[in-house]
This record gives sequence, C-alpha cells and structure tokens, in this order.
Amino acid sequence: MLDRFTRMMFVLLTMVLASFLAMQAHAEGDGLIVKQSDFGVTKTLDRLGIALERKGIKVFARIDHAKGAESVGLELPPTSLIIFGNPKMGTPLMASNPAIGLDLPLKAIAWKDSDGTVKLAYTDPSWLAKRYGISDRDKVFKMMTGALNKFTDMAVTRGALPAQ
Repeated sequence: MLDRFTRMMFVLLTMVLASFLAMQAHAEGDGLIVKQSDFGVTKTLDRLGIALERKGIKVFARIDHAKGAESVGLELPPTSLIIFGNPKMGTPLMASNPAIGLDLPLKAIAWKDSDGTVKLAYTDPSWLAKRYGISDRDKVFKMMTGALNKFTDMAVTRGALPAQ
C-alpha cells in the first residue's frame, strides 16, 4: 500500500513540476528569472557549478528529476536542479527572518523544453526580500542579484565562463 501511495505522490509531484516548467515565467510577477541556454541541461548546470565554486560559493547538491521519474517508471524530459549557497550572505538574511530558510540555500533548475531549447530558472533575490518582508538587508540582496545574474549568464552563454 505504501509503495502504491509513494508512486501516486511522485506522479502528482511530477505533474506539478511539469506544469511549472511549461510556464514562461518572468521575475515581475512570480519571482522567477528564466534564461535560455546554449548548452544541454547537464552542461548548463556543470557550468553554473564551476562559476559558483570559482567564487567560493558552495554547491551542496544536484538532483536529477528525470532520473527520479525513470526510477518509478515515468518519463520526464532532462530536468536537473542545483542547490548552492554562501553562509556569509544567507546567515544575515535568516537573522532578519528565519522563514527565508525555506528558499535558502538557493536553487537553479535546468530543463529541456518541449521546443528542444534548454532553460535555466532561479528565484530573483529581490522577490525573496519582498516575500519574506526583509527590508534591512538591501545590500545583501543587491549583491546576490548581481552575482546570480553574472553566474547564470556564464552558465548559459558560450564563451562566458572565465578562466580559472
């Protein structure tokens, strides 16, 4: 019974994720920034991980959602998530409002869209400031916004990754 329940929950979560990925999101309304990548899903996240780690930002994990779907007999186009962060930036935000820990560490997701393009999405830090009502850490959010824009551009654009 539990195995059947687990499978049903995974199907439901997969459907929710697929609906999310089908949206063309913009940071204004829902806090998402979506960029088109010149690379495949794996290479896009590899490049993002390299850019982050070269600047001392820790990559905590990568999750292959397509592999998870396959493990229960379902199909999902290539879709992977990377989880990363820097306690020097995140800790002050959590001191202002511990609930932001729901969105920290930060995440970015890459997927192969139905038209064959690869997309990379992440949450706009300024949207997180509004969501959690944090108004005393503008400098931190501004630094996060600039860094994420720079690192994700490096991940999705040919020739943009800096030398070691």
